[in-house]
Amino acid sequence: MTNDKEWRRKSAETDANAEVNSPGYRERVFEIVRRIPTGRVMTYGQLAEILGEGYTPRTVGFVMHAADDTVPWQRVINSQGACSTGRVILPVDLQQRMLESEGVVFNEKGRCDLSRYRWTPEEFATADDGGEDDDAQPSLFGG
Repeated sequence: MTNDKEWRRKSAETDANAEVNSPGYRERVFEIVRRIPTGRVMTYGQLAEILGEGYTPRTVGFVMHAADDTVPWQRVINSQGACSTGRVILPVDLQQRMLESEGVVFNEKGRCDLSRYRWTPEEFATADDGGEDDDAQPSLFGG
């Protein structure tokens, strides 16, 4: 028998899964991801924040794993600047190799410099973001 707390958690997960599986929910994620320029990335959390209530980094990741060839899924990475698809995609380094072919540089720990490669849609950019063309911020990787 499940306790009340466990039942509420499972019920919330079921509701979230129903939303994530709806075409409108997925399409809102894909619409932004399709706009990410070649050689740039966004994080799961960044997308969730832009999309607002009902979106979390985890649900954005779930949606990205269901993306088809019209969505540049490889351009969505984790908040540490690393790829998170190694356990679900073969070969395990496919996402990183795809990004490297677009010019994204990763360090020995498999992380890219988010201050250099992270992209924010213009309508969501703040003065702190510096906009998508701001390369004045120094890179941790000497580039």
